[in-house]
Amino acid sequence: MAIEVITFDLDNTLWDVEPALLRAEEAQRAWLLQHRPGTIEHHDHASLWEFKKDVFKRHPELAHHVSRFRLQTLRELQLLAGYSEAEASAGAESAFAEFLVERQRVELYAEALEVLAQLAGRYRLGALTNGNADIYKTDAAEYFDFAFLAEDVGASKPAPDMFHAALELTGVRPANVTHVGDNPEHDIAGARSVGFHTVWMNAAGSEWPGGEPADREIANLRELPAALDSLAAG
Repeated sequence: MAIEVITFDLDNTLWDVEPALLRAEEAQRAWLLQHRPGTIEHHDHASLWEFKKDVFKRHPELAHHVSRFRLQTLRELQLLAGYSEAEASAGAESAFAEFLVERQRVELYAEALEVLAQLAGRYRLGALTNGNADIYKTDAAEYFDFAFLAEDVGASKPAPDMFHAALELTGVRPANVTHVGDNPEHDIAGARSVGFHTVWMNAAGSEWPGGEPADREIANLRELPAALDSLAAG
């Protein structure tokens, strides 16, 4: 059956996410230091991680809502520092806004736009991400027909919800779709569970962790069109 739709994970599939996250965390921290003194100065990376884990334990309902989880963490940091409910809520929104500006300033892999332009002439392209990156705020925006975030559907990959959302929107059968992602569990196992073809984006040259491998493996997005042709050929 012909492949009609390609869905992509975003972070570490179309770009290296770490530089953007580091800038985003620093922008958020700078806002807090300037506008909410006493909130974060005493935290290092380890203690802040422990604080986040505690927030998560108390708010498991935010497991698939990374933006709301960050807002809750920011709010609680300010409340503990003695700020009022109103100040903490407003501060959380402002600090998160600073974070998001840098979070969306991703640098796509060098070959990404060329490959996406080639694929967009042959397939419908969609984005499926557990994070809060917005493909429509990147240079790749024009090539994508749709995008779903875990926050939109209330469940993160490998849960089937985002994959099902893509099927419902496009009206195609699972065998008409190929999913491309870097995470063996979230992307490959998740997509396979609903009947998608799968391509593992292994830019880091990692060993497959075990279990049934992806249908195809690539180390660079330039290899993707040939991988898709190979899948279509059977």
